[in-house]
Amino acid sequence: MVELLPVTLAALLAGLTFVYLLLKHFAKNGCPSNLPRGNMGWPICGETISFLKSHRSNSLGTFLEEHCSRYGKVFKSHLFAVPTIVSCDHDLNIFVLQNEGKLFPVNYPKPMHHILGKFSLLLISGDLHKKLRNTIVSFISASKSDQLLHCIEKLTLSTLESWKDCKEVSFYKQAKRFSLSVMLKHLLNIDSEEPLASKILEEFETYIKGFVSLPIRIPGTTCYKAIKARERLQSIIKELLAERQKGNAKPAEGADCLNVILSKQNLSDEERVSVVMDLLFGGYETTAKLMSLIVYFLSQAPKALETLKEEHQAIRKGKEDGKPLNLEDYKQMEFTNSVIYEAMRLGNVVKFLHRIALEDVKFKDITIPSGWQVLPVLSSSHFDPTLHENPQEFNPWRWNDNATSKKVLPFGGGPRLCPGSDIAKVEISFFLHHLVLNYRWKTKPDDYPLAFPYVEFTRGLQLEIAPS
Repeated sequence: MVELLPVTLAALLAGLTFVYLLLKHFAKNGCPSNLPRGNMGWPICGETISFLKSHRSNSLGTFLEEHCSRYGKVFKSHLFAVPTIVSCDHDLNIFVLQNEGKLFPVNYPKPMHHILGKFSLLLISGDLHKKLRNTIVSFISASKSDQLLHCIEKLTLSTLESWKDCKEVSFYKQAKRFSLSVMLKHLLNIDSEEPLASKILEEFETYIKGFVSLPIRIPGTTCYKAIKARERLQSIIKELLAERQKGNAKPAEGADCLNVILSKQNLSDEERVSVVMDLLFGGYETTAKLMSLIVYFLSQAPKALETLKEEHQAIRKGKEDGKPLNLEDYKQMEFTNSVIYEAMRLGNVVKFLHRIALEDVKFKDITIPSGWQVLPVLSSSHFDPTLHENPQEFNPWRWNDNATSKKVLPFGGGPRLCPGSDIAKVEISFFLHHLVLNYRWKTKPDDYPLAFPYVEFTRGLQLEIAPS
C-alpha cells in the first residue's frame, strides 16, 4: 500500500494539471481579445493567498503594487476560486459602484453568507436591499437628537475616566467597547454595565473573528464558532424585540429609536433582527477601527494633533463649565471632520468590494466578461500620486480642497454608500474632543495597522498615556 502512494500522488497531480490546463484552454478561447492582461496563478486557489497576504493598511501592499506595475491598473486574476477582474482604476471603480443594480451586483464568497446571514445589507440587492437600507436610514434620521449626543458624551467621559490611574491602555479594545456601548444604549436601551451588554460584546468578539477565518464549518473551528455566535446574537435581539412589542421592556429615555424599526410593518421578524445586527456591526467594528486609525495617525502627525487640539479648546472656551456638547458645537468641528476623512483615506477600513458582471461590459479599451468576479480596490485611488500630492502623508489640510472628495471612496459609493457614516462622525468627533483636551499619548514602534484583509493592529494599538 505504501509502495503505491507515490504512484497515486503522481496520478492525482497529473489529473489536476490536466484539468487546470483544460480550464485555462477554454477560458482563453472563450474570452474576448481585449481582456485585461494578468496572471491566473495556481490551479484552484489562483493568486488568492498572495492577494490576501497582510500588509500595512496605509499602503496598497506588494501584490497590488507589483501587478499594477506589470499589467496596469486593471488586470485579470483568479481569486476566491473564480476568474476575476481586479480594478485599481478610480474611474472604473466609480462606474462599477454606480451600476450595481444594472451590471455589477454584490457577489461575496459563499462562506461569508453563512457568517453574515441571508438578510445582511452586505449581501442582499434590489428591492430588498432598498427596503432594509431605508429602514436603517429612518433609524439614523431619528437618531439626530440631543439624546444620542448626550449618550455619546456620557460614555466618552466614562471611558476616559476609567483611564485615570492607567499608564497604558489597549486602545482598539477600548474603542470597540465604547462604540458598541453607544449603539446598545441608543438602539436597544441596554446600559454598558448590564450583564447582557457584556454577553453581547463577548459574542461579537467571536462573531467578528469569523470574517478572517478559513471557511470550514466543523465544530471547534473559528468559522463554526462565528456562525453559532451570530445565531446566539440573533436570538438575543429577537427576544428583545418581542419584549418591546409586548410592552415588557424597560422604558427608553427620550426618543425610542427601536420603535422606528418595529414600526416598519413591511419587515419580517428576521429582517428586523438583521437590521439591528447590521447597525450593531457597523457601530462595533467600522467605527472602532476608524477611531483607532485616527489616534494612530495623530500620534505620527504632531502638527495635525496641535491644530485639532486648538479647534477643541476654542469650542470648550465658548461653553460654560460642565455644559455638554451639542449639534452646534459639532458643526464647528471642521478640522476634526478633515482628520476623520484623512484617516479613512490613508487607513482604508474597507480595502475592496466583491461584485460580479451580469454581461460582457466594455469600459474604455477593455472588456469585462460576463460571469467574472469584479473586485474594485477602493484603496487604490487613495494612494494614487496622480490624484493626491504625497499620498502616503497624513495631511488633513488636503480636504480644504473640495476636489479631494471626488478622488476618494472612503465610505463606498453608489446605492451602498455607508448609511451610518453621519453617526460615526459625530461619535468620533465627540470622543476626540475630550481625548485631546485630557490626554497625551504615544504609540509603540512595532504597533501599526495591518490590512489582514480587514484592518487590525499588530499589538492592539497599545498607548502610553498621560494627563494633558
